[in-house]
Amino acid sequence: MEERTKTALVTGGSRGIGKAIAQVLAVKGWQVYLTYVSQPEKAEQVCTAIRGQGGQAFPFALDVRDRAAVTHFFKDRIKGRVDLDVLVNNAGMTRDGLLLRMKEKDWRDVLEVNLDGPFACLQEAAKVMVRQRKGRIINISSVIAQSGNPGQANYCAAKSGILGLTKAAALELAPRGITVNAVAPGFIATEMTEKLTDDQKEKINAQIPAARMGAPEEIAAAVLYLASPEAG
Repeated sequence: MEERTKTALVTGGSRGIGKAIAQVLAVKGWQVYLTYVSQPEKAEQVCTAIRGQGGQAFPFALDVRDRAAVTHFFKDRIKGRVDLDVLVNNAGMTRDGLLLRMKEKDWRDVLEVNLDGPFACLQEAAKVMVRQRKGRIINISSVIAQSGNPGQANYCAAKSGILGLTKAAALELAPRGITVNAVAPGFIATEMTEKLTDDQKEKINAQIPAARMGAPEEIAAAVLYLASPEAG
């Protein structure tokens, strides 16, 4: 039988934590498919940098909240074409606002991207991995799924949902040789946190024992372990 290329799919892989994850997986030998919704030039820059280091990476436009698009992507790009070793559900967004003033659209948009999207990708990836009898699924949650955060009821709800989804999927898929785990980062220095004021950053850092925000590469290191054979 023809040997297929081992592939890692990273959603939202064009910047921040997703970019760091795509880069570290490529360095360790996976062919990386990374998805983006906007700014294709950033996705291509990440892929170019990976190729410059001798890795393989390919960008794909994919809005994970569009279930039909997700299904089509897996049918057209994954099934029967590559061995999908790793799925990293990283794509996410925020639409912050106080609970009493939160617009229904802001609630729905965040739930669709941060919870519905990961479910769709996990379900499609599981169909592929079950046939392979192997695979790694890694969901990116958040520390606020456990602590809560004022002004982020939608984001907290979605990231809490990710933890529940991860636990249920892990129990269902373990007998098929597939692990399902979640990484719940604290505050990480990315474009998202760059929007905060200096005063807000100072207050956040004061609550962190290390007195600093994390780096995307630190989260990527945790994902790399969970994607590895050692995390069986």
